[in-house]
Amino acid sequence: MAEDKFLTSVIGSWPRTKEVQRAMRDKKAGRITDEEFHNIADESILQILRWQEEAGIDFVSDGEQRRDNYISFVAEHLNNVQMLSVSELLDYIEDKASFEEILGTLDVPAYSMTNPAATGKISRKKPLALNDYLFLKKNTDKAIKVALPGPYLLTRSMWVEGLSKEAYPTKEDLAVDIVKVLREELEDLIAAGCDFVQFDEPVLTEVVFTKKNANRTFMCGALTAKADAEEEIAFALDLMNQVTEGMLDRGTKIGLHVCRGNWSTEEEVLLRGPYYPLIPYLASVNVDQLVLEYSTPRAGELDAIREFGGKELGFGIVNPRTEGIESVEEMVERVKEIRTFLPDHKIYLNPDCGFGTFAQRPMNSDEISFEKLKAMVTAARILREMV
Repeated sequence: MAEDKFLTSVIGSWPRTKEVQRAMRDKKAGRITDEEFHNIADESILQILRWQEEAGIDFVSDGEQRRDNYISFVAEHLNNVQMLSVSELLDYIEDKASFEEILGTLDVPAYSMTNPAATGKISRKKPLALNDYLFLKKNTDKAIKVALPGPYLLTRSMWVEGLSKEAYPTKEDLAVDIVKVLREELEDLIAAGCDFVQFDEPVLTEVVFTKKNANRTFMCGALTAKADAEEEIAFALDLMNQVTEGMLDRGTKIGLHVCRGNWSTEEEVLLRGPYYPLIPYLASVNVDQLVLEYSTPRAGELDAIREFGGKELGFGIVNPRTEGIESVEEMVERVKEIRTFLPDHKIYLNPDCGFGTFAQRPMNSDEISFEKLKAMVTAARILREMV
């Protein structure tokens, strides 16, 4: 790369075209083959790649075009995993009234959210993301970022008592195999030369910021979290560090992405709160980079960065849920604030989250996403030119 400071990246997802969305439905219904689906997705990925390259992004992604969302896609890659809509999960929940109340607060139809549930011993049927990386690698000279769901997110989502208990009496039992799956995938990606692997752990913020119904999550069917946030954070930290043990300093940057929800364009329904309650996790997690949401006031004060152990920071500076294009000048000034906490080479710029978290419910349009990335890259260039 030409510069070694203020590098830019995306989080992962990009809005799917109508053709890709239709192909997803057709594949699920058996109307087209896997090969036909991948041919359609390939075309979309190449267009998204061109937009990122034209914008000047340093670490590009495939836009997660083959995924229905950031977590549910694992179901077709793992043995003994069943897909359920959130509304179908009601069949396995004792406190139905409480869960229905939570669904009512979400700006998402319950039938549109899907959740992978372990119904037996899980293992990789096929790689989660390796083949997606290899396709992108053949088509770009840019550094590539691959996003994977984190071990805590998967454990909380996939352990559903009525379906999982026979194979895994507790969620901790399931976590053992989830760590194994993620380590296998990470080994493959490192061996293939992947530049950046990002693990997504969005429900960490739900653990510390959700007071009522603290044992429920807003983004998946997870029903297994304890009300004790400290205990959950310690569990999540242990899982992530098991995944990355022995994986650092092998040529692949490993990052951790944390946000406060990316399922709605209505800011008032999303979680809010500073990173301070997560400092025990963020300071001790063994990754190269923390990729954090910071473009909205909901993320709280910047000075929490002081406590993160000097890791690289993927600084969320673009809001993927708004139509307005961020001001280059304001982004530059915002980054100047964190230069007092970190050296320039440890500051990366990225959007808060992906532009298309759910395939059928993108956060933004192609055009606006592209313009936001261009503005972010312009800000990075100005920052690099500063003395």
